[in-house]
Amino acid sequence: MQVKLLNSNYLKSQSLYEDFVNDRIDENAEYFSDQEKFIEEAPDFPVYMGNKEKKGSKEGLFREAVITLKKYYIQTDREIHLNGLFWHSLLVSKKRDYLIKQYPIILEDQKEFYNIVLKKFDWENYIYKCVLAAEYIENAEIKDQEIDKYIHLIYSNLDMYNYIIKYSIFRNADFVVKLLKIIDEENLSKIMKEKIKHRPDLGKDERYGRRVIFELNKNYPVIMSPFLDKEELKQEVFAALHMYLETDKSGEEQLA
Repeated sequence: MQVKLLNSNYLKSQSLYEDFVNDRIDENAEYFSDQEKFIEEAPDFPVYMGNKEKKGSKEGLFREAVITLKKYYIQTDREIHLNGLFWHSLLVSKKRDYLIKQYPIILEDQKEFYNIVLKKFDWENYIYKCVLAAEYIENAEIKDQEIDKYIHLIYSNLDMYNYIIKYSIFRNADFVVKLLKIIDEENLSKIMKEKIKHRPDLGKDERYGRRVIFELNKNYPVIMSPFLDKEELKQEVFAALHMYLETDKSGEEQLA
């Protein structure tokens, strides 16, 4: 499949949304450049999981996306599957029918169209999250029978995962998989998701998991957390966690 790329200034077009709604997107229109990317197969998959009214388990949708991306998309060059322009172009030009079936609100609300279809390709974008998850699972050579387990671990710790992928130094399969193993083996998922209520100086919605990643990032490169073995990383995780738990009796009890 040849995917013609949108012009870099396509978001500024006042008519793009109207033409999408009215099924008037023409790949020869001014929205598109002369550049193209080729992908062997491009099957449909859930591109957004933020709709509370969407039928089905959000985790199930997340799993479907990761599995599909792993099988069909991440085998391409990274300049394709980690290119936001490619994804926006594919969705606008090739996936209209699927998108309006799954997310009909995009035909009624331009803001939702931009949020679901043309969202900036970074840690807040569900495709971005799932592409990286698919890469981590592939690169870590996770056995087939354990893939669902690791998808579940990522989804169950999505708040912390989002925080991890904000930092370029942590965006590697080895680190992510080791951290997930530690969380799983030490039963840390619940405490990592908990709000830090006794430290108003940190903000209204700080979580223990976020602060752990914050501390690991702050200590880099003195402590090379992304390259530690699992036991060494576990020590650093617990050291960072205890920094915030030491004045929180309820948190200490959960960890005990």
